[in-house]
Amino acid sequence: MTIALWRRLLAEFTGTALLVTAVVGSGIMATTLSPGDVGLQLLENSIATAFALAALILIFGPVSGAHFNPVVSAADWFLGRRTGTGLTGRDLSGYVAAQVAGAIGGSILANLMFDLTAVDFSAKDRIAGHLWLGEVVATTGLILLIFALARSGRAPVAPAAVGAYIGAAYWFTSSTSFANPAVTIGRAFSDTFAGIAPASVPGFVIAQLVGLAVGIGLLAALYPDAGEAADQVVVPTEERDPALDHRP
Repeated sequence: MTIALWRRLLAEFTGTALLVTAVVGSGIMATTLSPGDVGLQLLENSIATAFALAALILIFGPVSGAHFNPVVSAADWFLGRRTGTGLTGRDLSGYVAAQVAGAIGGSILANLMFDLTAVDFSAKDRIAGHLWLGEVVATTGLILLIFALARSGRAPVAPAAVGAYIGAAYWFTSSTSFANPAVTIGRAFSDTFAGIAPASVPGFVIAQLVGLAVGIGLLAALYPDAGEAADQVVVPTEERDPALDHRP
């Protein structure tokens, strides 16, 4: 049976909210514990984010696929549209709305947990061509990783693999690997270590969409039948048939 859409949207909302809470909250904690050492702050922030992402995929993956990311959902819809796998157009619109709302809520939650103003738009300017290029690279790699795992039957290792990739991409990309339009929007609501100025958001989102297109193009060349596994992204999203529980 396919899991009810409202349950999947709740999972995407909650999972994305907790992911952004982890990103923003760990950034706030890092600046508190390691003032004046940006390298150590980034290390603390990246480790917390990687571990949290892996755990959240394990929690919500069996319900919604644990996308937490509009570009992952868009790729899932695009690649699966011909084979009837993956998200439908209706699912996609719901997923994106839930992810963006969750990301904003997660940023607000992190602010409140650290006794900051609930909504405090970031003043951290991130407008630069080399940062946008970093976002293209980060997003391309994420799309390739997720769908390669699904296509090769290795979706169960996605929590560890995706968490590891994002943690590493904090360090090897100039942009510290946002790679997620919803998370990018959410991070604009906190003027802290992980924040991004609202005026910088459009450039990052456009770069992420370019990364989505590049990732899909490479998938088409490397895994022409990747769409057949779209319903396994990030992990299987089908409920167990209760009748199976009564088999000898």
